[in-house]
Amino acid sequence: MRSSLKDAVSEPYWLTQAGAPAPAAPLDGADTADLAVVGAGYSGLWTALMAKERDPARDVVVVEAGTAGWAASGRNGGFCAASLTHGHENGLSRFPDEMPRLVKMGLDNLDGIEATVARYGIDCDFSRTGELQVATAEWQLRELQRGPGFLDREQVRAEVDSPTYLGGVWDRDGCAMVDPARLVWGLREACLSLGVRFYEQSPVERIKPHGAGLRLHTWRGRIDAARVALATGAHGRLLRRLGHFVVPVYDYVLMTEPLSPARLASIGWRNRQGVGDAGNQFHYYRLTADNRILWGGYDAVYYNGGRIDPSHDQREATFAVLADHFAETFPQLSEVRFTHKWGGVIDTCSRFSSFFGTAYGGRLAYAVGYTGLGVGATRFGADVMLDLLSGARTERTALKMVRSKPIPFPPEPVRSGVIQLTRWSIAQADRNEGRRNLWLRTLDRVGLGFDS
Repeated sequence: MRSSLKDAVSEPYWLTQAGAPAPAAPLDGADTADLAVVGAGYSGLWTALMAKERDPARDVVVVEAGTAGWAASGRNGGFCAASLTHGHENGLSRFPDEMPRLVKMGLDNLDGIEATVARYGIDCDFSRTGELQVATAEWQLRELQRGPGFLDREQVRAEVDSPTYLGGVWDRDGCAMVDPARLVWGLREACLSLGVRFYEQSPVERIKPHGAGLRLHTWRGRIDAARVALATGAHGRLLRRLGHFVVPVYDYVLMTEPLSPARLASIGWRNRQGVGDAGNQFHYYRLTADNRILWGGYDAVYYNGGRIDPSHDQREATFAVLADHFAETFPQLSEVRFTHKWGGVIDTCSRFSSFFGTAYGGRLAYAVGYTGLGVGATRFGADVMLDLLSGARTERTALKMVRSKPIPFPPEPVRSGVIQLTRWSIAQADRNEGRRNLWLRTLDRVGLGFDS
């Protein structure tokens, strides 16, 4: 084991902080609601909150299998991006005619998140510092030089000092940094303040039509609801059709000890932007409020068969690779130790951005497939789900992005073979000046376009 990792505990740093709310009681018996939201991550919490803001008289209940934010919403990197399409290039390749509107909607959505944080006094270290994309290879540099706001080697190292940087682009408006767990806890408290009811430790086992609405069954109870919003991400198994479009991919993260003022000064970072490198297998990293560095990404792992298992949350081989890459990026911090290491599953689809739909004659709506960029985009997805459940045609529901579905994945075992070949090809592209092999070019042509 790397010496920098020997004392790291195997749990998400964010969720170890003080201030987590006491869990709500589990569902025990029968209940009713106008709207039942399944899942208390960002997607479900935004849906419940905005449902009450739209109609304060609506009876809204949230049903959560664990506790609020226990999964991806409480353990991510805290990059709250304006992009609804997993980056501009990805969106442009799929929805070229809609991109001007999608860009504006994304920025409006980020403004809405900022306003909500202020309105409810959510203490989540929300800071609109933007994101710095850096080139660490010549082929990445050539790509970044084509866009606006390019920073040369000296300019980018004046922002964050790493000898690996060749240039970069600073998106100043399109991303905020947040403490992800505290955002969850704050949204949950805001929901409670408006009268949203919660049941936690209550996995929904099945959903069935019942009268004019739907009945949600848990181990010890049931809820009859007029409408249902399904917000379960990669953990959703309640709507079988989604299994054709969504696969679980594991992402891994390290967190350092707090940096001393001298250590922080050695790398600059005065503007505290989020940072991501421009490789296909990319790292993302940021500072916390107490000047730790969160360092994650690079090695997105699909376990054959798509099995989700708690044992996959720890992967020592990936942690070692991440620690080595950290040392290469910041040799000034060679003595810094990691205090936490963790991983977990995210939901991804073939277009890398969320997709939407309804079931049970419009009584259930879903939003899924955020591919790790859901901290901000889930609020937009919540609005879409509420629009769909209302039956109203809105600017959002008229979008091709909302009306269309991604290309489905093939069934197993072909699915595992395709994904592992793609992962291998992506790694090869990074080692070969970004050149995509025949397999990746074929995927590009059919609209799959994997890049990480």
